[in-house]
Amino acid sequence: MKYELYYWPSIQGRGEFVRLAMEEAGADYVDVARQADARGGMPKMMRLIDGARVKTPPFAPPFLKAGDLLIGQTANILLYLGAHHRLAPREEAGWLWTHQLQLTIADFLVEIHDTHHPISVNLYYEDQKREAKARAADFLAERAPKYFGYFERVLARSGGHFLLGKKLTYADLSLFQIVAGLRYAFPKAMVRLENKLPRTRALHDRVAARERIATYLASPRRIAFNREGIFRHYPELDR
Repeated sequence: MKYELYYWPSIQGRGEFVRLAMEEAGADYVDVARQADARGGMPKMMRLIDGARVKTPPFAPPFLKAGDLLIGQTANILLYLGAHHRLAPREEAGWLWTHQLQLTIADFLVEIHDTHHPISVNLYYEDQKREAKARAADFLAERAPKYFGYFERVLARSGGHFLLGKKLTYADLSLFQIVAGLRYAFPKAMVRLENKLPRTRALHDRVAARERIATYLASPRRIAFNREGIFRHYPELDR
C-alpha cells in the first residue's frame, strides 16, 4: 500500500512523528502537500479537510490516507501504523501501553508549544512575549523535568533499551523527536536537563543511529527545525 500523508509542507510539527514511523517501517508514502500543485499539493489537502463528500473529515493535519481509510490525529495514525508495521506489540496490553505512552507524549507536545504561544495561536509570538517568558520558565523548571522523569522511570523499568523493553515501538521514535526538538528550542536548558536523563539520552542516540532513521535524518525529506513549527528557538526563553 502506498500511503498519502497530509501535513503542512514547510514544518516538521506533528506530521514528523508520523514520518519517523513510516521511515523506520520502510513504508511507501508520499508527502502530498510537498508535491507540486499539479500532483496534489496544498489544494488537495484542503479539499479533504473541507470537502462535503468526505464522510470522515479530519479536523486538521496531519492525516493519513491508507487505502479507503482517512485517519486523523497523530496518536491515532501511529496506532494504525504500529499495528500494520510491527511498531507496537500485537497483544492488547502491549498496544494499549504503547498508545498510552504516545498520548502522554501528545500532552507533553502541547505544553512545549505553549511555551511560545501561551495565550493564543491566533497571536504572534511578539504579541505575547512577556507571557511566553513566564510560561517557558515554568515549563523548564517544573513541567519538562516531570515529563522526562516519567519516561526515564519507564525506561528504567522496561527491562531493555526501549520504552517497552527490547523492541522499538513508535513511542520510542516519538520520544526521540521530543528530545531532538527540545535540543533545538532550548539548547542551554537541555544540557542541564539531560544530565539527569541518561536513559532518555541514550534512547535518542540509539534511535538516531538506526539505519533507516539515520538515512532519513541526512536526507532532504527531513525538514529542518524552524520558527514556524512546534519547536521554536527564542534565545530569551532558553534559561
